[in-house]
Amino acid sequence: MAVSLPPDFIRMMQEQYGSDAACALCHALLETEPEVSVRINPRKRPQTTEGETLPSETELTLTPVPWCREGFYLSGRPPFTMDPLLHAGAYYVQEASSMYLAEILHRYAALEAPVQALDLCAAPGGKSTLVAGLLPEGSTLICNEPMAKRAQVLSENVQKWTRMREGHYPVRCIVTQQMPADFARFTDCFDLIVTDVPCSGEGMFRKDEEAVRGWSPEAVMRCSALQREIVESVWPTLREGALLVYSTCTFNRFEDEDNVRWICERLGGTLLEERHFLPGRDRGEGFYIAAVRKESDGALQEVRERQPLPSMRTMRVLFDSDEAPLCDGNCVALSYDDALHYLRGEALRLEAPRGPVTLTYAGLPLGEGKSVGSRINNLYPAPWRIRTTYLSRFSLALPCC
Repeated sequence: MAVSLPPDFIRMMQEQYGSDAACALCHALLETEPEVSVRINPRKRPQTTEGETLPSETELTLTPVPWCREGFYLSGRPPFTMDPLLHAGAYYVQEASSMYLAEILHRYAALEAPVQALDLCAAPGGKSTLVAGLLPEGSTLICNEPMAKRAQVLSENVQKWTRMREGHYPVRCIVTQQMPADFARFTDCFDLIVTDVPCSGEGMFRKDEEAVRGWSPEAVMRCSALQREIVESVWPTLREGALLVYSTCTFNRFEDEDNVRWICERLGGTLLEERHFLPGRDRGEGFYIAAVRKESDGALQEVRERQPLPSMRTMRVLFDSDEAPLCDGNCVALSYDDALHYLRGEALRLEAPRGPVTLTYAGLPLGEGKSVGSRINNLYPAPWRIRTTYLSRFSLALPCC
């Protein structure tokens, strides 16, 4: 790392964790490289014909992430952009520590029947796609991001992850671009809220030097106040007995433990579990996560029932899987090379029945096209297209999980 850690940060870590643990943490931030990890989509398994292998010029070793059944560490960073399986939503490149959300949901979320869930600060989509992969069929997940550019990235990743062949979506996913307070009218609607709140970014120090330069004790306290404001604004939308997951990519107690205790004492929650992930101690980046149960105001038999979602008409909706068109055309299987041509936005010189077609790779949908007989015109969304001219061939060999 070209920049040094702020002295006030070092002092804060020493006060919170003790000298030895703080020294190990600072050494890891300055002297070690981040891990590379992916999470496999449990609803999308690549299909290959007998004897067929997917191309790769990169030899990788995959090691399971202990707290996420679908998560794997990679022994290196391959050219992910060149892998059609990534674009088909077969896996997601996600930091391993944040995959602990899967363990939290397995332990504390009621996932036996369809639920209504909200991922409040969702871009770029790591936690949204994880939640969507675990929710029962028939559930609804609202994935929200206030910032316009980040919301577009979120929408792309959610669509790629959740869409099955023929345009089927097992979980209804709605991508919105709203401020947290805009959900105030959703009283008692949600069984689960995931709040990965904006933070001072200490957990990004190993990856982002700008995060180091922008850090200050004053920024920590501003973030802490904003985080409380965000949670307080959506707390009434969580039905009694439901689960709030609070997380940050920070190490300090002001944005983490202190805020969660404020939530429990001020808003009426019960802390079920909390965990800090520290580079140098844990195999991943800096991350804090806590599970909080919203307490009932009265006896169990008086707990208010979950309310249906109100109309989304006044919300800025970027994507709603219930309104996505079903594919009524033929499926056309693509080779690796043709898949890359398609992902670059090029027309394909392939024979296919005339009309709308769905282009697939390894049995998974990539997107739409229109066949004119000997050519397939490309309908892949322009903002999603590969723009690099990098020529390496790569398709990740996904293990069974």
